[in-house]
Amino acid sequence: MRLKELRTAGEDRPPRLTVIVPTRNEAANIPLLLARLGPLLAPLDAELLVVDDSDDGTTGVLTRMAAEAPITVRLLHRPPHARSGGLGGAVLLGAAHARGEWVLVMDADLQHPPEAAATLARIAMRHDVDVVIGTRYAGSGSSGGLDGAFRVVTSSWTTRLVKGMFPRRLATVSDPMSGLFAFRRSAVRLDRMNPLGFKVLLELLVRHPGARVAEVAYDMAPRHGGRSKASLREGVTFLRHLARLRGRRLVGQIRRSPRTRVERLREFGRMIAFGMIGLSGMVVNTAALWLCYEPARMHHLVGAALATQVSTSWNFLLVDSLIYRRNRHGSFAARAARFFLLNNALLLLRLPVLQALVWAGVGVLVANAVTLSALFLVRFLVNDRVIYTAVDKARRDPVRLLVAGASEAPSTPSRRRYQYLKYRYDVAGVVTIGSQIMLPELEFFRAQWVADSDVDIAVRVSDVGGRGPQRRAAMTQYADQSVLRYEEQLGRLGANFRIQLGPPIEIQVGPLLARSPHVVYTNIVEALLRFVMVARGHMLLHSACVTLDGVGVMLSALTDTGKTATVLRLLRDHGGLFLSDDMTIVRPDGVATCFPKPLTISAHTLRAVQAQDLTPAEWRRLQLQSRLHSKGGRSLALTLSRFNVPIMGINAITQLLIPPPKYSVDRLVPCRIGTTTRVEELFVIERGKPDITELDAAETLDRMIENTDDAYGFPPFRYLAPSITIDGQGYAQLRAREREILAGFLSHVRSRVVVSDTFGWADDIPRMLREERTGRRAPVVPAQPWPRWSGDLTTAGGPA
Repeated sequence: MRLKELRTAGEDRPPRLTVIVPTRNEAANIPLLLARLGPLLAPLDAELLVVDDSDDGTTGVLTRMAAEAPITVRLLHRPPHARSGGLGGAVLLGAAHARGEWVLVMDADLQHPPEAAATLARIAMRHDVDVVIGTRYAGSGSSGGLDGAFRVVTSSWTTRLVKGMFPRRLATVSDPMSGLFAFRRSAVRLDRMNPLGFKVLLELLVRHPGARVAEVAYDMAPRHGGRSKASLREGVTFLRHLARLRGRRLVGQIRRSPRTRVERLREFGRMIAFGMIGLSGMVVNTAALWLCYEPARMHHLVGAALATQVSTSWNFLLVDSLIYRRNRHGSFAARAARFFLLNNALLLLRLPVLQALVWAGVGVLVANAVTLSALFLVRFLVNDRVIYTAVDKARRDPVRLLVAGASEAPSTPSRRRYQYLKYRYDVAGVVTIGSQIMLPELEFFRAQWVADSDVDIAVRVSDVGGRGPQRRAAMTQYADQSVLRYEEQLGRLGANFRIQLGPPIEIQVGPLLARSPHVVYTNIVEALLRFVMVARGHMLLHSACVTLDGVGVMLSALTDTGKTATVLRLLRDHGGLFLSDDMTIVRPDGVATCFPKPLTISAHTLRAVQAQDLTPAEWRRLQLQSRLHSKGGRSLALTLSRFNVPIMGINAITQLLIPPPKYSVDRLVPCRIGTTTRVEELFVIERGKPDITELDAAETLDRMIENTDDAYGFPPFRYLAPSITIDGQGYAQLRAREREILAGFLSHVRSRVVVSDTFGWADDIPRMLREERTGRRAPVVPAQPWPRWSGDLTTAGGPA
């Protein structure tokens, strides 16, 4: 068994994608497969790796046809004695020899259309996920290519079976039995996997609970040639595989003991409580058995089975409502089903022992009590560590990500709502925005003279999403329409939105989001504005910018480090001009343009505020608002976002009830607002042992990108961003262009890290500037009246 290069195309370097096609007697399908698949893979920097278990001449056909393929083709033929693991073993062997960053698995019989496989590969390499699954059971997907009604029913019910056996690990997966899927090679531990038969994806998903998953809908095609490998033997192998997976998972959960002394004490306390409820359940069980055995004259084994159902109901209600009321996961029905399944499985073990004791002369009631007591520890451990266990820390992402190829039905404007864009904004002469709701963060850029029909981004209120609730939030991309739709669990009552990537870009937000404009701007509009800026040669950089004695100074930090308080103190104590606090518009020539959003006052920023204009009521509200909308509140929200909760809706309602404390800078400290400046100094501020170090260009670039990405960490940006296309540029191209713009900007700037353990950056930075610039004073940049956007605005210091 050796790897053969049948065809080498392009440069001798590792490809980005390896397509694995396991074959077994597929000679009739190879010519058409290569003819259709090769041209589709050529633009994707891909190679084709065929793992062959054939005895019908498939190898010879492949060797002849590979000479005409436009991509690299490699062959790994397994002789009969080396075909362990069936198709699953072939896939794992191919993955071990794959050279690509991504590995795509598909069948050779053309039931997985090459066009669908190529689409899946493009989506996988574009999204920030680990596994991308071709699904037949979501969106526009179809299983019509299955042979006959029996296979359709079998496939549907086996899918339900495996999802029922692994409800958490397969929660966001509609087709865990799919044979068309791709995975990031670095995210999968091949040594953990040992699939039996052909369900490789199921093994991968169960073994890697933290893998980020997306699905792509496709239509399964009829088999082109040859015979299906499905058989009764394969079915038995699948059931063995499923039982082994579930068994190993169960054993792993039971063996996972508490790590700390406190956790062990809590578990012991739960065991005592469980035992007390078990004793009451034994009384109920004994009474029920006596009624069945004595007055009703039933056989003692039948009576024991009926008594078990009665006592199980009693125990479940008490255990669920008293011991684990804070640790309940899933629905009441699902927990009850698992509880009854456990007790009835143990019943099958009890009944032979019960009969043996009766034959030995032990009374029925005593023998029943003995068998119940003997299995107490098993019942407790399975309940405590399996049924009511905490959700895995390496949990699956709670939001379903689906790419659907079919067109979305066009929405018609509601007669209850007008279409006129009441609020219009001109952001630095680069991007225009129109909105039916006020966007407070953009009020500085209000420009009512922009025509309703000329905006680059339009925000309207509409009914988005289905009428009924759904189990989890979902981000759906309609590939042929450039449409993105995000829906949360509450149907149209939830925080839903729809984006049509233009031009112009059309954003429709649901009524709940419309009542929380801060969420609309921060979580939707700014994410799009960021990439529209990039497409037009600018970058929206997460940073603050001021001028001190005419010197353009930029500050950068991770969220909630102390940047806002430092800016306020710099303006209060040292004068200068304010350009931005949260986001700054930068260009490759080193020029920064102001982006004066209202400042958010967090808990540690309060001490820098000296606003005589704030009323006593506002100061009192600030005590609560500043804590809720600070790092602690953000951390709580990010933690909740990992669970299956409508996090965007929770955020919208929270900000509706307790609005974020946002104030214009000149209301907080006396200052003037500038327009543009040529940045000369960049300071990355951090907390820790006081220190000042220089940063080279490469490290500065990475830090600034990291800080900017940190500002967009809240959902649904990570689901939305990879699907964005602006002016024909995809997400990867836009990110690359963003780095180019930032690299050009930073080439004009001196960069340093300033570390302080006393929030002393507002004292350290001016002192450094004075010491370094003694004897040479740059002219003060004059403030400019507004509005003053023009083509010459990018000149340092304002309009030319």
